Amino acid sequence: MKNGWNFKLSRILLLSNGHGEDLSGSLIAKQLLKSGYSVDALPIVGKGNFYEKEKIKIIGKTKEFSTGGIGYNSFKGRLNEIFGGEIIYLLKRLYLVYKIRKKYNYFFVVGDIVPIFFAWLCKKDFFTYLVAYSSHYEGKLKLPWPSKFFLLSKKAKKIYTRDFLTANDLTLQLKKEVSFLGNPFMDKFNFKNKELKKSDFSIGLFPGSRFPEILENLVLILEVLEDLSNCSYFQKIEFNFAIVNSLSSSKIMDIFKNRKWIYLEKINEKNLFKFQYKCLKVNLYWNNFDEILLKSKCCISMTGTAAEQAIGLGKPVIQIEGKGPQFTKSFAEAQRRLLGKYVFCASNFENKKDQINQTINLIIKLIYLIKLNKNFLISCNENAKKRLGENKACIKMVDNMNFVIKND
Repeated sequence: MKNGWNFKLSRILLLSNGHGEDLSGSLIAKQLLKSGYSVDALPIVGKGNFYEKEKIKIIGKTKEFSTGGIGYNSFKGRLNEIFGGEIIYLLKRLYLVYKIRKKYNYFFVVGDIVPIFFAWLCKKDFFTYLVAYSSHYEGKLKLPWPSKFFLLSKKAKKIYTRDFLTANDLTLQLKKEVSFLGNPFMDKFNFKNKELKKSDFSIGLFPGSRFPEILENLVLILEVLEDLSNCSYFQKIEFNFAIVNSLSSSKIMDIFKNRKWIYLEKINEKNLFKFQYKCLKVNLYWNNFDEILLKSKCCISMTGTAAEQAIGLGKPVIQIEGKGPQFTKSFAEAQRRLLGKYVFCASNFENKKDQINQTINLIIKLIYLIKLNKNFLISCNENAKKRLGENKACIKMVDNMNFVIKND
C-alpha cells in the first residue's frame, strides 16, 4: 500500500531491446517491485542477464546475437543479423508478447522503435524510456518512421528521455509532455560510490561485451599498451581490463602469450589475472566492472553503455574505433555527439600505426589535463549533469508512474 493506492493491482511487463537497455530495464523493474507492482521481463534481444541478477522473472527462451540488436552496426553486422536468424527470432518474440498481453495492465518499454511497436501492436497502455534516441545526435530528433505515430497514441501514457534536450525537443514535436528524470543505468553507482582503494593513477580498459568483436577490440587495446610500454612513466599507471564472463581465462591466456606478454599471477578470490609487457603491467578482472569504472581517472573504451556511465561519473573517455559489427566508426562518432566533448578519439588516421600513435597522444594529453588542470575535471562533472542528469532516476520514474496510474 502506497499513498492509499494498492499497486499490487497492476501487473507490468518490461520490454527491452539490447544489453544496455536490459540493464536499465532491470533497475526500473527492481524499483517497481519495491513499489508493490507485479513485474515480469521480456528482453527482446539478448539473454536478459541483468534481469536474472535482480531476480526478475524472464518470459520465454532468450537468445544472444553477436551485434546486440539492430542499430549502429556495420553492413556486415546487419547481414549477420538477418542470416543469423534475428529477424525470425524477433517475429517469434512479437508473437509471444501478443499472446501474453492480457496478463498485464501496462507495458514498460526500454529502448527504441522495436519494443514501442510491440506495445502499440498489443494495444496496451505503455510507459516509454527512450534510451536509444537523443536530440544531441543531430540537434533535432528525427524519430524513425513510424515511432512518432506510436508515441502520439493515447496508449503511450508517459514518455521519458535520456537528456533535457530530447525531452524539450519531443515535447514540441509531439505536443504532449515528455520528461527527463535521469538515466537508470547510472543509479547502480549510487550505492557503490564508497571509498575504494585508490592507486596513483588508474585507467579502465573496456573492450566491449560481444563476440566476435571483443577479441579484436582487446587486441587493439593491447597494441596501444605495447607501444606505451616504451615509456617508463607508464609503469606508474594502473591499467585494469573489465572482462565479461563469456571471454574465458584460457582464451585470455592464449591472446596474451601469443603477444609475448609475461604471465605474473592469478588471484582467485578477486577473479584477477596479472600480465606484464616490458615495464607496463595490466590487471584483468571478471565481474568487477563497477569497481574498475569508479576507481578509474579515465577510460579507454570500445563500448556503448560503459562510455555513457563513465561520462555520467565525470570521467573522460578515449575511444578506439573498431571494425564492429557494433563499435564501428559511425557508432563512435554518434557516441561523441551524444556524450559531448569529453569523449576523445583519433578519428582521422592513415593506417593502424597512425591510429595507435594518435591514441597514445590522447592518453598523454588526458593524464596531463587530469593532473595539472584543476578546471578540467570540474568541467567533466558539469558535462555529466548536462548529458546524463542527476541520480535516483528509477525512483523518480516510478513515482511519476504511480501518479499517472493512480489518475488513469
